[in-house]
Amino acid sequence: MKQIQTKLIILILVGLFAMPVMAKSTKMVPSSFSELAKQAKPAVVNIQTVKTIKGGGRVFRHFFGQPFGNRDRFEDFFAPFLDQQPRNRKEQSLGSGFIISKDGYIVTNNHVIKDADKIKVILHNDKEYDGKIIGTDPMTDLALIKIKAKNLTPLELGNSKDLEVGSWVVAIGSPFGLEQTVTAGIISAKERVIGFGPYDNFLQTDASINPGNSGGPLLNLDGEVVGINTAISASGQGIGFAIPSDMAKGIIDQLIESKHVSRGWLGVAIQNVTKELAEYYGIKETKGVYVAKVYEGDPAHKAGIKPGDVITMINDKAIETSRDLTLAISSMGVGEKIKVRFIREGDEKAIDLKLAQRPDEDPETRLSLEGYDVFGFKFQEMTPDIAKRFNYPPNIKGLIISQIEPKSKASETGVRHGDVLLEVNRHKISSLKDYTTVLSKIKTGQAAQLLFRRGNSHVFVVSFVKQ
Repeated sequence: MKQIQTKLIILILVGLFAMPVMAKSTKMVPSSFSELAKQAKPAVVNIQTVKTIKGGGRVFRHFFGQPFGNRDRFEDFFAPFLDQQPRNRKEQSLGSGFIISKDGYIVTNNHVIKDADKIKVILHNDKEYDGKIIGTDPMTDLALIKIKAKNLTPLELGNSKDLEVGSWVVAIGSPFGLEQTVTAGIISAKERVIGFGPYDNFLQTDASINPGNSGGPLLNLDGEVVGINTAISASGQGIGFAIPSDMAKGIIDQLIESKHVSRGWLGVAIQNVTKELAEYYGIKETKGVYVAKVYEGDPAHKAGIKPGDVITMINDKAIETSRDLTLAISSMGVGEKIKVRFIREGDEKAIDLKLAQRPDEDPETRLSLEGYDVFGFKFQEMTPDIAKRFNYPPNIKGLIISQIEPKSKASETGVRHGDVLLEVNRHKISSLKDYTTVLSKIKTGQAAQLLFRRGNSHVFVVSFVKQ
């Protein structure tokens, strides 16, 4: 009997030693977030804004549409009546932010304070202050505001690069206007691209984020800010996105120092190298970035880069995707000299160039008409990215309709946003210059026949008399 008991004890001990070691198990699942919340809450603020809205209802929708899902059918029904109301009205909105300095600097989202006539900041102790916009960065949706206060409790910016998928995080903000709400979850994914802008690099979390949380902090278990809560997905529950702190640090520093953000600019429209492009250009791998367009007068144009080149390296950094190139250039200073390596017609080449400052506006808007034309159209030059967005072939030539003026001649036709102008009076149109040139030759009282394409196969003509 004793021998059996001894054997059982040995087996149990062997089994215990064979079990996976969980030395850090007590740290993996926090027993409580209460202490962290107590420390952080004095630095989290509620932001209320008043802004003048022109022509209708609320224009802001979270980046994936309505924050609550599908479009409101009641809004669709009453829209014709709402449009008859006074064009200007005041609208209030809510958001969050967090203090980063004792003397009142506060970080929030650009969309929280955009176009605000008045900003009111409410602290955890219900004290209210008027907020002043110091600077904004619409491309990353960050903003810096300031209040006149002293001896505030700031939060420290941590290192988002140290986060791992599965790391615990805590979000604090004002969802639905409910101030100082604390939620917890994990990092679900990193480096998410959600279609918001050229610098998409979001942290994805399942910590509950709702309308009103925008601009609030995402904290690690040390109470450091590792993200700024920014977006939600209306099509899925438990999916929120935050700007990584490592990206935000440099932007915040620039806003404090100069009230605006400067980024390096190469001056090219780019896309990833597909298998077909690689075969066409004789590239061994589908790595690198295809130059679809070179903007005239910008650094790439001056240095001799041409459409069709495939950029493979910036300085010593390999470039495999469009995102690699965008983030690499944006992290460099204006005026910085770089070496660009690329492939042209199968040959590897390298050039040196000096980066310019990225324009504040989307560079494609420089290729669009400033106003409506004589018929009521606003056109934009076609690019591979636009073609892909509207399901056109990447090599299509023409001008795409970006807007149609209400109550214009154009609005009385069946032409709509997204249609592509191919020809005017049988003259092919590939650029805005082509269009304005042809249009200028049509005299008053003469007909202008515009050939449009819609989708893959539908082609139609719309006729106007130039007046």
